[in-house]
Amino acid sequence: MVITPLAVDNIREAHGWLKTENPRYAARWLQGIKETVLDLGTMPESHPLSPENDVLDGSIRQCLYGRGTPWRIFFTIEGKTVYILHVRHGRRDDW
Repeated sequence: MVITPLAVDNIREAHGWLKTENPRYAARWLQGIKETVLDLGTMPESHPLSPENDVLDGSIRQCLYGRGTPWRIFFTIEGKTVYILHVRHGRRDDW
């Protein structure tokens, strides 16, 4: 598993924002997002291709985390390695 610098920055930024809004939830969110990312090492092909897959090079998949409007974890698989590319809230539409 490789987590790209962009994905690390995404997680840090989201966690920082959540800490100011709801510190108790922020700690649970961080633990949950970490577990979800680490779980992608097992059967990553079970997650669907993302809608963005049609406009980006390669096969971009997504894993959803959370309730309501979930966080989207974008990743690709090369050989046996899963690359976490980007993490963002489902209400955001920017890559």
